[in-house]
Amino acid sequence: MEQLSWTGALGPWLNPAIGAAVLAFGIAAIAHMFVALLTAGQRLQHAPGTAARHSPLAYRLTRGGLSLALGALVVVALAYLVGGILLPPDQKGIIGYLSTRFLPVWIALGLTFALSFAFRRRLGLYGHLFDNPVGMIGLGLVLFWVFTAVFAEMIVTFDPVRDVLPGMKNRAPGTPLANPAQGQFDHYLLGGDMLARDVFSRMVAGARVVLAIAPAATLFAFMVGIVLGLPAGYLGGRFDSILSFAANLVMAFPVILLFFLLVTPEIVEMGVPAYMAAVLFLFPIIFLVILWNARYRTHPMRRNILVGLTFLIGGWLYLGLAWDADPLGLISIPDGVLIVFVSVVFVNSPTVFRIVRGLTLDIRTRDYVAAAQTRGEGAWYIMLWEILPNARGPLLVDFCLRIGYTTILLGTLGFFGLGLPPDSPDWGSSINAGRGLLQVFPFPPLVPAVAIMSLVLGLNLLADGLREESLKD
Repeated sequence: MEQLSWTGALGPWLNPAIGAAVLAFGIAAIAHMFVALLTAGQRLQHAPGTAARHSPLAYRLTRGGLSLALGALVVVALAYLVGGILLPPDQKGIIGYLSTRFLPVWIALGLTFALSFAFRRRLGLYGHLFDNPVGMIGLGLVLFWVFTAVFAEMIVTFDPVRDVLPGMKNRAPGTPLANPAQGQFDHYLLGGDMLARDVFSRMVAGARVVLAIAPAATLFAFMVGIVLGLPAGYLGGRFDSILSFAANLVMAFPVILLFFLLVTPEIVEMGVPAYMAAVLFLFPIIFLVILWNARYRTHPMRRNILVGLTFLIGGWLYLGLAWDADPLGLISIPDGVLIVFVSVVFVNSPTVFRIVRGLTLDIRTRDYVAAAQTRGEGAWYIMLWEILPNARGPLLVDFCLRIGYTTILLGTLGFFGLGLPPDSPDWGSSINAGRGLLQVFPFPPLVPAVAIMSLVLGLNLLADGLREESLKD
């Protein structure tokens, strides 16, 4: 069996096209930057809404050329993906096989974008993203990895942990298996790592690990920050001073040192991570109970039902997540993952607290808050149903950015071997496993590093799009 090329039968046709498109894009970008610098003064003379319309001809021409070059790049990239899917197996290259393996992701992305675009006027801030090119690109990158995590079992070609195949150690992308078993995939599409595991399968499985921890840990951190930040900003006084001092104290502590402390056997035997989880995992339940009580205090029956369901379901999840004592045996977190999860929540919570507190200090002076106070509304009702909804724009932006920060943090923890098992396919552990031979076999650490970069880039672009659209509301 032969080694796979990157482009297969598409190479003679599309490789010259992609080279020309990249060259044209580079020339157009340089020309546009040069013209933009020369005409900056002329464009600033016009009003903000009319600057583009009255820009100099050279500026508009170079901007149009840059758009055309970018469009050509996108068209050629799509040709690689679509052509790779349509080609017969014996003519596919690595890109063709990769695009075929990701077919469930492409279908899910297409359906999501089509439905979202069709109903964008009814979807609020999310729908407004489809009027923002930057936000759409960021959303596409994020959803790509989300759907990759969802369909990981359909995408992987080998077991990311158990399949260690003879002769595949540190192999180049597209290397065929010497003796593939019946029904086994024939190639390591992105090469093999130093333990002869498939790099592509570990990248895909790593997306599931990262996206199972980062968004959930960020959400828990927001629950802690909201529950403590709202009353600190609204009520002020000694309560605010104590919490602000505690937040500053945690933020001043070295993060990596904290993680090293939490994974030491002595600290684990003392139960410190478990006790931290027991406290931090209470905050979502506290948040929901206060939310229902503030909103439906004049409807006791509805309030009691919602509070009862929150205690029932939340208590069941709490026992399983915090104490590994789920009576049904369905919910649990491995010890290593629990340490990482608790560490990330603990580190992020003070920053969220400060953001929520600052927004509350500003919003509490608004007229609608004074009107709610005049109506005799309670403090928690004003905080949760008057102040918090009007702070949603900055909080959504920070939520996206914080998932990106958490992704980088998880990669750092995996790189240092903290918390997660050594054979975990998470991207940080994969980078650490391949860093020793980076100059000779770069793909084992390079592939997960690019995965981290693309996910964080998507989250940052999505945050930029949300910020721009929230300012228009």
